[in-house]
Order: sequence, then C-alpha cells, then structure tokens
Amino acid sequence: MFWISPPLGTPRVKQHLISFGLAAADFVHRHPKRITATVTSLLLTGAGGAFAVASLEPGLPLAHTHLVSEAVQLPELAAQADTLDSHHFTLYRSEQTRGADTPEALLQRLGLADPAAAAFLRANATARKALFNHAGRPVTAEASAQQELLSLRTHWVEKDSDGDFKRLVVERTDTGFTTRVETAPLEARQRLVSGVIQSSLYATTDEVGLPDSVTKQLIEVFESNVDFHRGLHKGDRFSLVYETLEADGEPVRAGRLLSAEMLNRGKEHQALWFQENGTDKGSYYSFEGQSLRRAYLLSPLEFSRITSGFGMRNHPVYGYSREHKGTDFAAPTGTPVRAVGDGTVLFAGVQNGYGKIIQIKHRNSKDTTFYAHLSRIGVKVGEQVSQGETIGNVGTTGVSTGPHLHFEFRVNNDPQNPAEVLAEQREAVPVSSAGRAAFAKLAAGMKLQLAAARDVGRATFE
Repeated sequence: MFWISPPLGTPRVKQHLISFGLAAADFVHRHPKRITATVTSLLLTGAGGAFAVASLEPGLPLAHTHLVSEAVQLPELAAQADTLDSHHFTLYRSEQTRGADTPEALLQRLGLADPAAAAFLRANATARKALFNHAGRPVTAEASAQQELLSLRTHWVEKDSDGDFKRLVVERTDTGFTTRVETAPLEARQRLVSGVIQSSLYATTDEVGLPDSVTKQLIEVFESNVDFHRGLHKGDRFSLVYETLEADGEPVRAGRLLSAEMLNRGKEHQALWFQENGTDKGSYYSFEGQSLRRAYLLSPLEFSRITSGFGMRNHPVYGYSREHKGTDFAAPTGTPVRAVGDGTVLFAGVQNGYGKIIQIKHRNSKDTTFYAHLSRIGVKVGEQVSQGETIGNVGTTGVSTGPHLHFEFRVNNDPQNPAEVLAEQREAVPVSSAGRAAFAKLAAGMKLQLAAARDVGRATFE
C-alpha cells in the first residue's frame, strides 16, 4: 500500500525517525561485531540490494517533492550474522623454497602463523627431506582465515630423464597433521616462442625465455644450413614450437623441439619433427617431407672460433711454412667435442704432435675424421658412435700453443678442406609413402602454430 506522507518536518515523522534511530543504536551497541560482519557480507554479496547516488540540483522546485513511504519489514540481522560467523574462508598461497629455509621462514613467506605446523614440518622426516635444503621447489599452501595451515603441497623430479614426478602432500586432520608422497606422470604441453636476433643467438633466446636445451636443439637442426659461428646477422628471426613437461600445471623441464623456422640472411629454413607409427626413431623434415639430416655436421663444436684454416700456413710452433691438413677451432679446455657423423672408432690414444687424438671411420668407408689435442678421450677403439655424440673434450696436448681442437677430414686418407666437404654432404631421405598422410596433417597444424608464434613475436618486438 502506498500513500503520500506529510512533509519530513512534521512531528509525527520526526517521532518515527527518532524511535527507529534509538532501536538501531541499541542493536548496534549490543551486537557491534555482528553488525560489522553483516555489513561486510552485504557489500560483498550484494544481498539483493542496490545503491545509487542521485544528483541534487538546486534549481529543482522543492515545493513539488513528496516522500513516498512503504512499510518494509526489517531484515533479521542477528540470523544473518550467525550464518556469516559459521562460514569458513579458505586462502591459497604459493611460494618457492629457498636453500636456507626453516619451517618458520617458509610459513612466514606463505603468510601463515602456525607454530603447530612449523613443529610438524621440522619433526617429520618426509616433509623435511622434500621441503628443505632444496631451492626453487614450488610450494602451494591452503590456509584458514585464522592463518593456520590446512594443507601444503610441493613437487619435484628425481632424475631429468624421469617421466614421472613426486608430490608431497601435508594435510591437517582432527588429530594433527599427516603426510604422504604421491607419484604422477608428467604432462606434455606445447609452447610458442619467437625472437629477433640483435646481437647473438643466446642473448636473444635468453631474452625470450627459451630454455638452453631447446636452443641447443635449434642449433643442431639448422647447423647444416646456418653458420651459427659467423653467419648470423642482426634482424634474423626464429619462431618455434617446443614441448614442456609439467607437474601440476607448472613446467618442470623442456622437452623436444617440435617445429621451427629461421630466417637467416633473407633465406627461410623450416623443420618439423616427425616419427612414423611403428618406428622407434623420429627425425626432422622440411615441410615438403624431405629429411634435414646431413651425413655430417658442419662443425665438431657447437660454438667456437676458427683460428687456422686448411692449407699452407706459418706453423705457430715451428715457425716455417707448412701445410695445415685441417681446421683449428679455438675453445676453452673441457669444451665437448662431437662426432660429425655416424661411424666406428679406429684409434683413440696419443699420437706424436697430435697429442690425445680420436680417429673415426664413417659409414662411407673412404671417409675418416680426426680430432686432436684433446684433454680427454671418451670413446674406445671399435666403439660405434652417432652423429652429434660427445667423444672427448678440447685440450692442448701434443704440439699446441693453447687449448683448441685440430679437426681433419680425409677421403681415402687424402686430407680435404673440412669447410668444403662437410657443406656438400646430405642425405635426401623423404617421408615414406605410408606416413605421408599423417605427416601432411601434422605439418598443416604446425604451420598454423608457427604463424601464431610469428604474430606474437612481431607484436612484442614492434
């Protein structure tokens, strides 16, 4: 029912307002905490109501303003306060462990004040082993509104090669805390990355957050076509899709490079990892289905500086003109040395001025490679080695003026210029006819992802 009430200044309205105010003040005085909680609840949930601010303009004719009143039942504030008091809030917080952590320090960074939880973490051997003296492990805690620990989780991988991860779970129960360790499989996810080279490849990959293991794969895929030692220019671009292995939604380590494209000196190079059904090994192919694997790598070192090329030169030790039968790569002692191709170790030992040297006979029986002045030999005579496999380390043994690798390539024992011979070798092996349909489907999807990576990178760098 609606009616037009008298103006606010009348005695009857004043009496109603005063009575209501006194009643409200008395309730507030008796239940201050409930009123605070209830108002908070109303503001957070809306309580079905709405607030508005009206603009009061002085030009409006006040004589035509009337108050319309309706009898409204007051809400049961006490009942709502009781309901709010019974509600439990749960908070989730995340942190990472530090090498010098104590239980109190870890809980404090998580925003918790719980002496009982700290005492349990210190006394429990399982929790102590998983959480402390390990830096960088992710920790997620569930806390009550009173800043008490309800549950805590962390995870880790025992070995880099493992396909599973371990998860520690600490939970509060009615009788105290419990702990358990679970085993779960790592989940594979895909990530897109794009970058523009400004100074060096590694500087750019660090800038875009690309893991070093994926950068290494990128080099291995394209090193037969791109000179990563001297051939990168400012403005060269790369886009790629790689696999990450995750535990509870967080990356644990990078996996395989799935597809990539690189623009070097205006020429585009593309690669796609493909493994046919029923086969144990996969390989990288162009998007047209041709194998990118060369018979030989362009260099026995990932990164180095050529200090002496093939041909006649003044010998740095003997001081006279003498034929240099290989290429010298300057690198720090201990730098890994790779076999440039598949083959069998013919010799591994010490030889005259070569110092510690390895000789490999390749599948093409007329080709042999030599790796000299090594600090360490990591293979034995008769051992089968694969392309890219580490066989030793750079040193300065034999006749040498400093740490470097002397590398030779011989055909029928006749020394050849490694830079020329290695650049000409290629195995043009296409995808089999049985795998073409699956390859075409995979290639179409990867092209779209690489295009997305390019667009994201372009937006970022421009």
